[in-house]
Amino acid sequence: MKIVVTGGAGFIGSNIVDAYLELGHEVHILDDLSTGQTANINAKATSHQLDIADERAARLIERIKPDVLCHHAAQMDVRHSVADPSFDARVNILGFINLLEACKNSGASKVIFASSGGAVYGEQEVFPASEDHVTRPASPYGVSKRAGELYLSYYHQAFNLPYLALRYANVYGPRQSASQTPVVNGDGKQTRDYVYVGDVVAANVAALDAKFVGEINIGTGVETDVVAIFQHLRQALGSEIQARHGPAKTGEQRRSCIDASRAAKILGWRPQTALAEGLRRTAAYYRDTVGR
Repeated sequence: MKIVVTGGAGFIGSNIVDAYLELGHEVHILDDLSTGQTANINAKATSHQLDIADERAARLIERIKPDVLCHHAAQMDVRHSVADPSFDARVNILGFINLLEACKNSGASKVIFASSGGAVYGEQEVFPASEDHVTRPASPYGVSKRAGELYLSYYHQAFNLPYLALRYANVYGPRQSASQTPVVNGDGKQTRDYVYVGDVVAANVAALDAKFVGEINIGTGVETDVVAIFQHLRQALGSEIQARHGPAKTGEQRRSCIDASRAAKILGWRPQTALAEGLRRTAAYYRDTVGR
């Protein structure tokens, strides 16, 4: 297949690019490098440095004529979306529409969309949440991700463009950005569903051949609070660093946890990496690569 991966120099996208190339696919990376890293770019892929909201990005896709658009480029910071919702919408909504138009015009056969299994649901009524849970995004970021899903539904109905919207839990692992001074927002007892990036990559590989159209949760169904994550990482790194607590942030949920039963049924996907093992690999990456 010929695949365009937007955000292919970023944390999740670059890991997906590597997997697609390993399977023998022709891969084009579309990334403006605003947050992505050149060090993450696989030399076997063809890389294009462009803003997804730029009309040149649409023209590029029309020239490439990909079979699949795997869309991971995004403004992905919940707090930044609260501070600047217009910028969030420009990238995550208008930028995505720009690409969807190009997919429609170039005859793409599928769009794989990186959505959010936490942000689109908002404060949950049940735990873990299935795809049928009501969507009440509590941040502009969550609104933009839900809007992306709705635009995909429209393009499928109007132009027969198939799609899979993968609603990720909190993804972690190698190539994730890290700061030197960890800050825990609020009391640190807010919970998230943490899924290892290698498992997310496996979902994106399975999505290439899936016939299903719609939304699929990609998570573990297990809640872990932020303080526990910090303690796990500190132990794995052998660090004495202490967390600094800051104020709770507007737009951040108290609890988030998603049910991936549909992924098991449709994609044959289940999370394979236990949290302790995933954090060990992540810590090893920080220690051996970032710490050089």
